[in-house]
Amino acid sequence: MSYVTDIPAASPEIARDHFLHRLSVKTDCSDVAATLRTGEPDFVLLHVVGSPQAYERRHVPGALHLPHREISAGRMAEWPAGTLFVVYCAGPHCNGADRAAFKLASLGLPVKIMIGGISGWQDEELPFASGKEPGTLRA
Repeated sequence: MSYVTDIPAASPEIARDHFLHRLSVKTDCSDVAATLRTGEPDFVLLHVVGSPQAYERRHVPGALHLPHREISAGRMAEWPAGTLFVVYCAGPHCNGADRAAFKLASLGLPVKIMIGGISGWQDEELPFASGKEPGTLRA
């Protein structure tokens, strides 16, 4: 036996349910970028950390700046019920996306985290937007 097989693999049913759960709360930079390129995203992308100046310097195209500390029932009422929110922060070293996702879920809103955040977006060599507006991701 090796360290790999020392503990038996889960049954396919358990593995399927496990990975479905993980995919239900996470998405990745490539999937977000592909959807943004269509020009018709079926989610609202939120940049949930940093100052307005940091957002203006660099953010994922299409993202709105809403720091996790500013998420409230009143603020989220701007969107129709059932809107899916995708949140991201600086990267794996930042828990801002987790904080935002927790707040959104606690408000009864659907949410996913874009794993990797800004670091992941950069690692995939995807373009950033700058300025006060969300910008767009071109095909």
